[in-house]
Amino acid sequence: MGAEKRELEADVVVVGAGPAGLMAARTLARAGEKVVVLEARDRVGGRTWSDTVDGAWLEIGGQWISPDQTELLALVEELGKETYQRHREGQSVFVAADGARTVYSGADFPVSPGTVAEVDRITAILDQLATEIGPEEPWAHPKARELDTISFHHWLRAQSADEDACEIIGMFIAGAMLTKPAHAFSALQAVLMAASAGSFSNLLDEDFILDRRVVGGMQSVSLAMAAELGGAVVLNAPVRTLAWGVDGVRAEADGVRVTARRAILAVPPTLYSRISYEPPLPRLQHQLHQHLSMGLVIKVHAVYDRPFWREAGLSGTCFGVGQLVQEVYDNTNYGDERGTLVGFVSDENADAVFTLSAEERKAKILGSIAHYLGPEALDAEVYYESDWGSEEWTRGAYAASFDLGGLSRYGANQRTPVGPIHFACSDIASEGYQHVDGALRMGRRVAEEILASRVS
Repeated sequence: MGAEKRELEADVVVVGAGPAGLMAARTLARAGEKVVVLEARDRVGGRTWSDTVDGAWLEIGGQWISPDQTELLALVEELGKETYQRHREGQSVFVAADGARTVYSGADFPVSPGTVAEVDRITAILDQLATEIGPEEPWAHPKARELDTISFHHWLRAQSADEDACEIIGMFIAGAMLTKPAHAFSALQAVLMAASAGSFSNLLDEDFILDRRVVGGMQSVSLAMAAELGGAVVLNAPVRTLAWGVDGVRAEADGVRVTARRAILAVPPTLYSRISYEPPLPRLQHQLHQHLSMGLVIKVHAVYDRPFWREAGLSGTCFGVGQLVQEVYDNTNYGDERGTLVGFVSDENADAVFTLSAEERKAKILGSIAHYLGPEALDAEVYYESDWGSEEWTRGAYAASFDLGGLSRYGANQRTPVGPIHFACSDIASEGYQHVDGALRMGRRVAEEILASRVS
């Protein structure tokens, strides 16, 4: 016999206390609805997480805000939080495919004029496609199937014979955003990524896409929303079974049972199958969810006694086509005398280093950063790897995307409720796709749909 469960009743039960779930619950509660939020972890915030590691305060999860992320910016302001810009003064470093290191200024990488021209030309094509197709219903565009049945890798080579230009463009979508090899997702998925950020040009501009951070960390936004909800948020309560029908839902979680009229699944689509459904979800949902998968990226934090790179006139911003660590940024915290770098090891590079021991992996990763910024990068006082792929309740990063053909085949159904069950997460957002902003937009959107259905 198991221990007795707490019995709770609500208008809406929300599964997941990340930004999407908390925004949904907050919106509903403010409209007078009774909500219960069930969170599997012992904390709120989902893929945002700020913590102290070996005496260093780190943003382990999502952290940046770009100027177009108005939902997030408005919430941060409403909560009375301050933001600060990422440090970007100084020159950047570029490492070419052959390992040659160049210090440079300006927006263009220090590559041949022909490659710069090709990057600009392909960027213009992607910007036009992003404008034409848009983020809301890319699957409905006449070109959707054509773009969705060719990998982004092969689409790029069909546009240009300049391999360096193709690699540079691919790095920003594959390594930096979807965190999958460019052969593993479609050109349509890449266009959605660009459209969700306003344009592909925005994704190329690190000063735009990685503009500012929240003083106190991005997780503090979720903590503030959870504080408003008080006892409605239940931690350490993974939902095991969701029974549903015309009369509502019953969520069976560890230690608690919630009966409600509706449910919102505010977790990554890759976790939907962790729940048993009574009756089972429709065939379409079973298929849809199997065609979405997480990317893989290691977010590497290296903390030093000072931001030594600034002494050499460097911003800390580094890019390397084909390098182990393809991106590096100055991630020094607000008011901190110490210097922090953050680097990213994506997709197949992450696969490779995870076959190594922890010490070997650290040596290789810091060695890659040192190739950009010099031997002092080897002497980190604190070193930490955010490995969301090993997180039981996430299983990858940054978010889920469709396999080849999946977006045009299933995209129209990913946000469609199933009876009383609704879906909200950054993985299925349009604007702000894969970002905290998109999670908040989806949370609000689903809550408003539920509220509208009550009065219709």
